[in-house]
Amino acid sequence: MLSRTADHLFWMARYMERAENTARMLDVNYQTSLLPQSADMAEQGWRGLLSISELTSSFSKKHEKVTALDVMDFMVRDETNPSSIVSCVRAARENARAVRGALTTEVWETQNQTWLEFARMLKGDAFERDPGSLFEWVKFRSHLSRGVTVGTMLQDEALHFLRIGTFLERADNTARLLDVKFQALAGGDYFGPGAAKEGLEVDFYHWSAILRSVSGFEIYRKVYRNVIHPDKVAELLILRPDMPRSLAACLNDVVGNLEMVANEQSSETLRRAGRLRSDLKYGRIDEILATGLHAYLTEFLDRVNDIGVGISRDFLVPMAA
Repeated sequence: MLSRTADHLFWMARYMERAENTARMLDVNYQTSLLPQSADMAEQGWRGLLSISELTSSFSKKHEKVTALDVMDFMVRDETNPSSIVSCVRAARENARAVRGALTTEVWETQNQTWLEFARMLKGDAFERDPGSLFEWVKFRSHLSRGVTVGTMLQDEALHFLRIGTFLERADNTARLLDVKFQALAGGDYFGPGAAKEGLEVDFYHWSAILRSVSGFEIYRKVYRNVIHPDKVAELLILRPDMPRSLAACLNDVVGNLEMVANEQSSETLRRAGRLRSDLKYGRIDEILATGLHAYLTEFLDRVNDIGVGISRDFLVPMAA
């Protein structure tokens, strides 16, 4: 496959997954902001959201204060923000348009229709009237895009590059979400033998909101059959290979698809991805928490970024220096 074609497919999938992840984070923050809490705590939540996406600096250049409306507007429809939902949906559509010949009619029409409908929605008052419904719509369109891709495309290199882009982006986002939210909610007090039960009860809705942001609330109940504990949340979202948005599940899919497109120059990238998958497969949550969750997730993000650079070097259009 031509590197340019692979590049468009890879980034089409990444941008669509990023749009969904941004909608998920905005939705959970919006729902959490409706809970009884102080103004400072609410502001911290929105600051944390900007931090997850590394948008704090860009946001501060355009807005003096951090408010819910300004953050949502910046992350949904600000076209100068390359990580906003509108920018991601447009970029996914443009990458799809560039390789229409490698896609089925259903995949192209889904991407094109998503962009056209979203642009119309932003011109109206759907966002201001009910932000939650718009976020749900974005998630649904991402599910539809992913489903029609798997359901209609030949299982060849094109599909593998789409899947690699999807799961690499998902792994990055889940790690960022965990890192920022655990620092904000848990800190160090939740992971020792003296963890306060009162604190756990007070923060139940916040922890459940985090789980819901990755479609993990029902899964948590099914797996652990217990009240929500931060260490179990971390275990579910890091080490459980049967949890679709966990780091372990994402790396399983990244490695599996990388193996299908491997070439002579990709052995080192595949080795690094395989080693990261093995670390997750045989890791233990008590060891991770003992060494520090923030340090662990920071290292994970560095390694995922390194794998992404390797994939670009081995298969795609070279990244600009």
